[in-house]
Amino acid sequence: MKAFVQVATTGNEGKINESLKNLSEVQEVYMLFGEWDFLALVEIANAEQLAAFVVDKIRNLQGVRLTSTMICVK
Repeated sequence: MKAFVQVATTGNEGKINESLKNLSEVQEVYMLFGEWDFLALVEIANAEQLAAFVVDKIRNLQGVRLTSTMICVK
């Protein structure tokens, strides 16, 4: 399944950008202007693994303040 994860940070965008790109589940990363700092396209097996991935890997990156996940249905 695919999902987009919006990521807001407290700073250090360069390091977070590289950290996101180094996660094997992340297919693409876009830096944004506005409320969200990054948009990451994630490909993963199922919703349970997606939840664990976001909580355990993305939210644990130093400088990540907030995430919002949008699951692709088509």
